[in-house]
Amino acid sequence: MPEGTPHPFERQIHPGSGRRKAPLTPKGRQLEPEALAEVQALLGDRPRRADLLIEHLHLIQDAHGHLSARHLRALSDEMNLPMAAVFEVASFYAHFDIVLDGETPPPPLTIRVCDSITCEMMGAQEILKALPQEVGERVRVLRAPCMGRCASAPVAEVGHRHIEGATTASLAAAAQGDHHAEIPAYKDLEAYGAEGGYALLRACLAGERTSEFLIEALSHAGLRGLGGAGFPTGKKWEIVRSYPGPRLMTINGDEGEPGTFKDRHYLETDPHRFLEGTLIAAWAVGCERCYIYMRDEYPAVLEILRREIARLEAAGLTEHCPLEVRRGAGAYICGEESAMIESIEGKRGLPRHRPPYIAEVGLFGKPTLNQNVETMYWVRDIVEKGADWFAGHGRNGGKGLRSYSVSGRVKSPGVKLAPAGISVKELIEEFCDGMAEGHEFHAYLPGGASGGILPAAMGNEPLEFGALDKFGCFVGSHAVVVLSDKDDVKAAALNLMRFFEDESCGQCTPCRNGTEKAVKLMSNGSWDVDLLEELSQVMRDASICGLGQAAPNPLASVLKYFPEELK
Repeated sequence: MPEGTPHPFERQIHPGSGRRKAPLTPKGRQLEPEALAEVQALLGDRPRRADLLIEHLHLIQDAHGHLSARHLRALSDEMNLPMAAVFEVASFYAHFDIVLDGETPPPPLTIRVCDSITCEMMGAQEILKALPQEVGERVRVLRAPCMGRCASAPVAEVGHRHIEGATTASLAAAAQGDHHAEIPAYKDLEAYGAEGGYALLRACLAGERTSEFLIEALSHAGLRGLGGAGFPTGKKWEIVRSYPGPRLMTINGDEGEPGTFKDRHYLETDPHRFLEGTLIAAWAVGCERCYIYMRDEYPAVLEILRREIARLEAAGLTEHCPLEVRRGAGAYICGEESAMIESIEGKRGLPRHRPPYIAEVGLFGKPTLNQNVETMYWVRDIVEKGADWFAGHGRNGGKGLRSYSVSGRVKSPGVKLAPAGISVKELIEEFCDGMAEGHEFHAYLPGGASGGILPAAMGNEPLEFGALDKFGCFVGSHAVVVLSDKDDVKAAALNLMRFFEDESCGQCTPCRNGTEKAVKLMSNGSWDVDLLEELSQVMRDASICGLGQAAPNPLASVLKYFPEELK
């Protein structure tokens, strides 16, 4: 769509009224002509639509290193939005630094050290303690949630450059160098096309395939949503197609579940396999536009997508469904599909009440098909190789192939393409070269932070959707974190609960107050089992979305499966 063209779904969108820890909104600030000119220069000829608010906040933050009150005031005037609306959105997202009058701007460089579970196991806390003295006052050191590089823990981000296997010394050295994202070698449009890429999409656009054929192939293959819920893909396409258009599509690339990094792996190596699958899905369902929501912690992926989508546009392959990349700003809650949609609309990422579901009333009020990156990655292979090829993989009742993000105390962590339903013991021995030297298998997270913790004695259970429900756990995004006899399961559960406390959007009391209370009860060393169990039940029963409902899972797992560690 040419810049400045009226957006087909344009309407005034005002951010919600959710609560988050933030300073008070500045009152009565007068518009400064100089600040307005600076904002106008940054925005250029970009549309001033309300749904682009977060994108425009990124422009200001990238240019100035923070969001000053004067620039926020200027942006509100330029976009014709209330100052309170702009401020409440900017204050919601962790990656925006608001500087009010009289406050000191942050240092020119920020180092974010991941302290999620695998990085903490590998020494992140020691780095966080020692690094500030090494880098001095001109560098800000912050703890940060999972950066999607768990196989190379501990990890930190220096500016926008990620340092894997980080040490205090390597981060101090990196602070003196280039702070821009490093773009890895990947298969671009030319290389992908030379291997038959986009032949299937062209066949669809030429009418050589039908939507019904594609839906039947995906259904027979058993392809499911691979972002956590596991909903059958073919069925989802049918449901969204059943609602009258115009229809939209969203891609949830906000891979924020601690321990998960499979989507980043595919996007940084073979992005067009995902993009072709996305364009095929949009054609099959009749979606008029697709929004790819990508987490801000993946700067290399954001750049790759911008480059390659521009090439697809030049090749005329996106005319039936233009692709638009939207950049997140540091909010785990936006991995929940309705919160992601709120963010794309330029608002706080607060989950919506359901029903209605987004398949009927989604982005901009339109029927919306939402998919995970990996799900779209498999579309071409399933159609070209046949549904039976994909469905033929699997163990222990599982069906298909799955990308397991494996980290922790294994010899060879990483993204492991393995049969669905494989057990964690099989995964460790056959795909990870066994346990790391000097470590004995003790426990594991089958599905990231929210999937619970199980003991090694239950390591033969299938890692498959629904198979672990009876144990109060689930595979979710297939993020497997392996703990050894040298790890403290109670400390792991506390790490996960702190994460949920930090990432609660604050909209509902059971999650907002429940996670905070749980952290306090778990931090005092002697767990009050009865009180923690009661608190967990309240969070499960009364939280609005999956974050609050799943937050007690690691805690409940320790109470149920590791009682000896409570003594």
